[in-house]
Amino acid sequence: QVQLVESGGGLVQAGGSLRLSCAASGRTFSSYTMAWFRQAPGKEREFVAVIRWSGGSTSYADSVKGRFTISRDNAKNTVYLQMVSLKPEDTAVYYCATYYSGSYVYGSSYNYWGQGTQVTVSS
Repeated sequence: QVQLVESGGGLVQAGGSLRLSCAASGRTFSSYTMAWFRQAPGKEREFVAVIRWSGGSTSYADSVKGRFTISRDNAKNTVYLQMVSLKPEDTAVYYCATYYSGSYVYGSSYNYWGQGTQVTVSS
């Protein structure tokens, strides 16, 4: 069992920055591939970014590439999402999740989820 707790969300103006954190329980955090997803009101949950357990390689959705950076600190059992140049369309609840199997971009490929943190970007 893994517990994930997100934090760092809030209200920011367009063009601003936020850093989200996801703290994970468990001693094997370094072996987890971790991802961020988001869900805007009335929309389906969508993939944002993933960081692989082996080598720490990353992948991003096209909509956030160049603006968001996913990273991890295995010593702190924490994964981060640094967001810059935020846009109103980035407004959503952001979730972190642990990868299980399948394609990285599908939510069904992840088996543990946090409760989410709200990010609101005003224009």
